[in-house]
Amino acid sequence: MNDKKLTTEPEHTKKMEDSSNSRRTFFKRFGLIGAAAATGGAAIYTGFEYEVSKPNHDFVKVLTADNKLVEVPRDQIKNLTMDLTRKQQQGRDGLAGRRWVMVIDLAKCRNARKCITACQGAHHLRPYEYHINTLVMQESENTAPYYMPKPCQHCDNPPCVAVCPVDATFKRQDGIVLIDNERCIGCRFCVAACPYSARMFHWEEPLQVEADNGVTYDIELNVPQKKGTISKCLFSADRLREGKLPYCVSSCPNGVYYFGDENQDAVTNGTTKETFRLSQLLKDNGGYHLMPELGTKPRVYYLPPKNRLFEFNGEGDKVVEQG
Repeated sequence: MNDKKLTTEPEHTKKMEDSSNSRRTFFKRFGLIGAAAATGGAAIYTGFEYEVSKPNHDFVKVLTADNKLVEVPRDQIKNLTMDLTRKQQQGRDGLAGRRWVMVIDLAKCRNARKCITACQGAHHLRPYEYHINTLVMQESENTAPYYMPKPCQHCDNPPCVAVCPVDATFKRQDGIVLIDNERCIGCRFCVAACPYSARMFHWEEPLQVEADNGVTYDIELNVPQKKGTISKCLFSADRLREGKLPYCVSSCPNGVYYFGDENQDAVTNGTTKETFRLSQLLKDNGGYHLMPELGTKPRVYYLPPKNRLFEFNGEGDKVVEQG
C-alpha cells in the first residue's frame, strides 16, 4: 500500500500541475489572466467569443464551470440566457471595490427633463411615473427659485432597508440601494420610511406588460416591472455593469450630473465627459447632502445654485447670455 501511494501521488500532482498549466496557457493566449481575476465569468466569456470568431476551426475551446478546458464542436455551441437566480444574486452582490457617488450641480439645471425621459424609457415607466424628478425650490421670498433634480439618495444608512420585512430592498457593497420585485410584497413600509419621497408604487399593470412577457427579470434594471410592487432610481446599475454612465447622467444636455467612484475620488461629467477629483469638486463648490441631520448618509451630493447658467422663468428654456 505504501509503495502504491508513493507512485500514484506524484502522478496526481503532475496532473494537477498540467491542468493548472493548461488553464494558464488558455488565459495567456487570450490575455485574460488579469481580466479573469477582475471580472470573472465576463472575462472567460470574452475568450470564448474570440475562439468562436476564429475562422476554419471545427472545435471551440471552452473553460467549464469546474475549471476544465474542453473542446466543443462549433455546430453544438448555443447562447444561453442567465437564469433568474444567478441574475438576482449578481444584482445583489454589486460591483466589487466600487463605491458609486453622484454629484448634481444646481447652477446648471434648467429643467430640460431629458434625464427623466431617458430614465422612464429605460425602466418602462409612464410619463407620470418617476424614478427621478425635478422640483422647483426657493429658500425664501427674497431669493430666486431654482430647479433641483431629485433621485433616490442611495443612503449608506437607508431607513427603507431597515423596515422591509422580506429583504426586498437592500444595500449593495458598491453603495447602491436596489429593490427585488420578485420578493416585494407591496407593503409600502419603505415608502413611508424614505424621507426623500424617492419611491413609487405600481398601482396598475406596467406600461410594457405584454412586450415584457417572458423576459427574464433583471434586478439591476428592475424590468419587467410588476403591479403591486415598489420601484425607484437604481443609479442605472445595469449600465454600470457595462462600464457606462447612468441614463440620466449621459442624457443631460447641460452638464448637471457628475458620476463616479468614491474609492477612486473621481467623477465624470455626463455632458463634457471630463473627469474631476470628487473631493476637490465638493470643496471648491460647497457640496452638500440633503437633510444631513437625519443621519441617512446619502451618496448624492449637491452643488449650490450659484453663478447660474440659466435664468429661472418657470419654463426652463431661457438662457442667460454670458458676457
